[in-house]
Amino acid sequence: MKQTRSMVLSMRLPVESGQRLKRIAKRHGWTPSDASARLVEEGLRRSEFAFLDFRDSPSGRQAYIQGSTLAVWEVMFLLRSYKGNVAAVARHLKWPEARVRAALYYSEAFPAEIDEAMAENDSADFESLKRMLPQAVNFAVKKIKRI
Repeated sequence: MKQTRSMVLSMRLPVESGQRLKRIAKRHGWTPSDASARLVEEGLRRSEFAFLDFRDSPSGRQAYIQGSTLAVWEVMFLLRSYKGNVAAVARHLKWPEARVRAALYYSEAFPAEIDEAMAENDSADFESLKRMLPQAVNFAVKKIKRI
């Protein structure tokens, strides 16, 4: 979540909330101010978009579809594979179409965020994956000769 302009707002938090905020900031390597700005932005987005959640991932905090293991960019990857057919993706995932549309609407509002995640995914190859997953094995399906 990149911000180009900002404004200063002060707020009071209960002591316990402030301590939790500091722990989150430390865990992510953020300042408490950065952590609070990110969490407020995520809360605003959750209130503006249906079925949206944010989670930590190996690539950082990402938007996910609630009740699923899929990040929004992954739903968009499927939509791209299905040539934008929302109904087909919904059938594939066994979801109501509204959940797929929720990912679509979020991606339309924040295209740079989704494009960046998809570009990172597109750049992955087996060589980079095996460094992260040493147990990974590269295999290919052999074609059977028909007689």
